[in-house]
This record gives sequence, structure tokens and C-alpha cells, in this order.
Amino acid sequence: MNNHPFHMVDKSPWPIITSMGMLTLTSGMVNMFYKTEMNILITGLLITLMCMFQWWRDIIRESTFQGLHSKVVIMNMKLGMMLFILSEIMFFVSFFWSFFHSSLSPSIEIGMNWPPYNIKSFNPMSIPLLNTIILLSSGVSMTWSHSSILNNNLSKSIKSMLITIILGMYFTSLQAYEYMVSPFSISDSVYGSSFFMSTGFHGIHVLIGSIFIMVTIMRLKNLHFSKNHHIGFECAAWYWHFVDVVWLFLYISVYWWGG
Repeated sequence: MNNHPFHMVDKSPWPIITSMGMLTLTSGMVNMFYKTEMNILITGLLITLMCMFQWWRDIIRESTFQGLHSKVVIMNMKLGMMLFILSEIMFFVSFFWSFFHSSLSPSIEIGMNWPPYNIKSFNPMSIPLLNTIILLSSGVSMTWSHSSILNNNLSKSIKSMLITIILGMYFTSLQAYEYMVSPFSISDSVYGSSFFMSTGFHGIHVLIGSIFIMVTIMRLKNLHFSKNHHIGFECAAWYWHFVDVVWLFLYISVYWWGG
């Protein structure tokens, strides 16, 4: 037994293999852009996914069966998740900065008008408003799930998380449809670039959050969580609420004000 509350991590091959996989993945993306070949990209993606699965498997084993995640470790994990979400916030701040830089003072190249001439923006009272209602509703169901865990009602928690996933998939489907019927593309001036970069990366985050919650459901079914120990669930909930808040800012600035 240790005479301290910290977790001294065992030697693991996953950090170095993950870094090699990420290098292969990014190199494959560059190769795809220039040569339209995807072999290196797919190889890097498979290596990264394999390492993610096995690395997180080891962490789950350490936290549940080996009991190595003490209160101090949990506190540090929460701090790490907070810092990760902060880095994601700054990631989206760069997109908002670019958007407002171009929209508050449109340049002469786009006719000193926002949106630029010949670009028909989306109606904010149509699909964007529906997507806003969907994401806000999914935040409510996620909070309901957390409350159910605290009350030791695991079956109700699973049901409310399933509702969250369904709403997330509904949001993704509507956004995909919106992209298909869009009257402009990513190459249509700075408006198209800022629109598709900001909303597209948010859509990716919705997909990642949905996968996060799916894994949480599987862990909950395997009784990995209790009302006193559910750091994995809390991280998933924080991430999902972060996605909700970012969408609110996107809807207000890009769709409603910017359109």
C-alpha cells in the first residue's frame, strides 16, 4: 500500500504510440490534401483509435477494479477536465474573433457589406432555432441523468442519457441537412469560411460528446459508477454543457446577428 494519496502511473506504451499515430494522422491529412490519397490518413486514424480504446480501458480498470483513484486523484482529474474545456473555449474564441473581425468592419473586397453580396444566409427562425431547442433540451436531460445518479437511480439515469444521445443525433442530422441545402459553400468569401469552420467544428464536438455519453452508458450498465464516485460521468456532462453554451453563442452571433 502507498503511504500517500497520489497515483503513481505504471509504465505504459500508449503515450508514445498515440503520438506516433497522431503524427501519421496529420501527415496523412496533408498527403490527402495534396495527392488525394487516404492510405496514410486511415492508418493514422486506426492507430489513434486503437490507442484511445486501450489507454482509456487501462484508466477505467485503474479507477474501478484497482481503486487507485483517490479523492486527490479525482480532484486533479476534474482540474484537468476544466483546463481541457478552457482550451476548447479558447479554440472557439479564435473562430468568433475571426467572425467579428470580418463582420463588424467588412472589407472592400466583400463589398463593405455583411453578409457579402450574393450570399443568402440561413433563416435563424428555421432549422437553427430548432437545433437550439434540441440542444437545450439535451442539456436538461443530461442534468436529469446526473440527478438520477445522485439519487442512486441508475436505470432512470441511463434512460435520460439515451434521450440526450437521441437529441444529439437529431441535431447532427439537421445540421447535415442544412449543409446539403446551403446556398453557399466554404469557399464563398470569408462569410462561408467562418460559417462552416465554426459550425462544422461545433458539429464535430457534438459527435464526440455523443460518443462520450455512449461510453458513459456502457460504463453505467457495468456498474462502474455510484452516487459517490462518478467522475467519468461528470466529465461527459461538463463537456456536453460546454457544447450547449458554444451553440448558443453561435446561434446568436452567426445565425441571428450575423445573418
